Amino acid sequence: MTKQIYDLEERLLEYSVRIIKIVEQLPNTRAGNHVAGQLLKSGTSPYPNHGEAQAAESPKDFIHKLRISLKELRETQRWLKLIQRVPLIKKPELLKDILEETEELIKIFVTSIKTAFRQAVRRAHGPEQSRRTHGPERSRRAENKQK
Repeated sequence: MTKQIYDLEERLLEYSVRIIKIVEQLPNTRAGNHVAGQLLKSGTSPYPNHGEAQAAESPKDFIHKLRISLKELRETQRWLKLIQRVPLIKKPELLKDILEETEELIKIFVTSIKTAFRQAVRRAHGPEQSRRTHGPERSRRAENKQK
């Protein structure tokens, strides 16, 4: 596996580069061209959408942009699995690393969305309201800690 990058912008840029290289390996067939177009769109989309999130006009807009990136990553994961299963490239085992990276990026975006949502609720309603939005069990645990 490649060296771990912790800067999300750089990581998404490198991810897009890897996707483009995979697309270029797909066969020039009806199926290959279809999958190539879909993978190119979904697999390179998280990078610019992350940039859009950084320039978001509101917390709601920020969360929306992150959700778009997450949706595109999940779509990309499906296309990569299809390429691997058919297989549409000569060495489908080479997709293992990018599938792992896709899974890690999905986890990062899921966590980021949850965090951003909690922060938006806190800003809008204060800390007590944010506990209530996460269900009664979480509120009970918070009350027990205060006792």
